[in-house]
Amino acid sequence: MLQVHQFPCLSDNYGFLLHDPDSGQTAAIDTPDAKVYLAEAEKKGWTITQIWNTHWHPDHAGGNKDIVAASGAKIIAPKEVEKISEIDREVSHGDTVNLGAFTADVIDVSGHTNGHIAYYLPEAGIAFVGDSVFALGCGRMFEGEPKQFWDSLSRIKALPPETTLYCAHEYTQANAKFALHADPDNAALQTYSKDIDNRRAAGKPTVPTVLARELATNPFLRADDPALMAKWGGDAPHETFAALRAAKDNF
Repeated sequence: MLQVHQFPCLSDNYGFLLHDPDSGQTAAIDTPDAKVYLAEAEKKGWTITQIWNTHWHPDHAGGNKDIVAASGAKIIAPKEVEKISEIDREVSHGDTVNLGAFTADVIDVSGHTNGHIAYYLPEAGIAFVGDSVFALGCGRMFEGEPKQFWDSLSRIKALPPETTLYCAHEYTQANAKFALHADPDNAALQTYSKDIDNRRAAGKPTVPTVLARELATNPFLRADDPALMAKWGGDAPHETFAALRAAKDNF
């Protein structure tokens, strides 16, 4: 059975090590902080053999070189990561990546950046989504366009609802405040927001999340909901998404 080790790094990132006990292989999902990743791998008795980058931003690929120097890991990444690091294998939508006997599907989730990808492991029921979607939020649209980003979120929405989503930042309390502003009558969201406050008060992470809960509460995944479309405007979901994203940027 695959093992996921999650740990905090930088100011609000989460790091993830994905380990296959049978093969002994370990993938670093993004590399915000090489020292922390190497230390966490050492604590677990694991050697990082692969790096799976989701996108090029330094808080996701900035540790690539140091981890490779220390472990000899191979870098698997979208082409855009070449902006800050060499890569060993370029991947894009429709490709697959293996960790031992487990296979991850590469999904285009561009919008935050134009080459952003996610890794979905159907057998394990998990997806590493980087900054494309967060608990109750989504990434800022630094490089993409609203239709592009909405199409990306639609690909995430199409995964099995029981899929566990490992997103890369602890932004959930702030996201919840905007979500309640965007969709104040959503009873499931109100309950979720209280759960988030309780978890953070206890010093617990709100990541990972489960897709089913996000489908019911995350306004960015619900931009095709008629009530939200009526409130936020737009004749198409991507237009409603654009309105929500712009409002969140200025919230």
